[in-house]
Amino acid sequence: MIASNGWLESDAAMKKGLIYVFVAYALWGFFPIYFKFLHEAPALQIMAHRVTWSFIFLSLLVVLRKEFHQIIRSFTKKIILTYAIAGVLLAINWLTYVWGVNAGFIVETSLGYFINPLVSVILGVVFLKEKLRSFQWLPVALASIGVIYLAIEHGSLPWIALVLAFTFGTYGLFKKIAPLPSIHGLTVETGAVLLPAIIFLIVVEVNGTAAFGHTSATTTFLLALSGIITAIPLIFFASGAPLVPLTTIGILQYIAPTIQFLIGVFIYDEPFTRGRFIGFSIVWIALIIFTIEGFSHHYRVNHLPKSVKIENAGNL
Repeated sequence: MIASNGWLESDAAMKKGLIYVFVAYALWGFFPIYFKFLHEAPALQIMAHRVTWSFIFLSLLVVLRKEFHQIIRSFTKKIILTYAIAGVLLAINWLTYVWGVNAGFIVETSLGYFINPLVSVILGVVFLKEKLRSFQWLPVALASIGVIYLAIEHGSLPWIALVLAFTFGTYGLFKKIAPLPSIHGLTVETGAVLLPAIIFLIVVEVNGTAAFGHTSATTTFLLALSGIITAIPLIFFASGAPLVPLTTIGILQYIAPTIQFLIGVFIYDEPFTRGRFIGFSIVWIALIIFTIEGFSHHYRVNHLPKSVKIENAGNL
């Protein structure tokens, strides 16, 4: 009975985790609609407000949870430098994403998050000396071919997608070596770029080009709300991720760019030519192979007999 109850509790926890992670990725997927409503504000101002209001909201959350002292106690030169770099990368990523959405490149922003997992793999090989399994090189090569094809078809590199993929991939690299929990980390990251953001907002206010309080009430309200909008999916993800297998998260992460892609094509009528279809299809095939290979590897590792695992540990 105890074992049965334990299994039921574990199963219920995983289902709860799945719901949380799904909600997080779905919310991220619908972000283009939110930022489209902010078209009256320049992308740089949106990014500065997002940094500012995110820091305010997260700080209040940390204080209410009585965890602020934990952050202060954890500060070392290495942690401060790590999170400062992460904050700059995040700010660049947010700026590029918002600019891309409001400039009519939602489909290209979705490409950035489709190829991000493969970029993360490459960064892991280069900087963390991680080794790819033989079959993992195929999706990496295919994704590269897809991006090159899109560049040739379009006449230039899909720079929005590449900036998003590499800034977020590098951000993930720094987060991999950063010790703070996700909410604490994001608080420090936004805090690291808070001063430049506030100075910029003061400058545009003084020179009369500020959007906040000088455009529509909707824009002002949504700018102030951007902190909560940023934090909510993060909280869902932070709550659900520990309860869900990593392979499942690897599959669920494609929910967000898929929703973004569909929004760009079917809601905002962005062009999706035959050439784009071919290029995206190559990337999608790469992701399918990558996901299946990862799932297969996870299954082998967790279902082989213990003796076989030990004998083959170096080959898995």
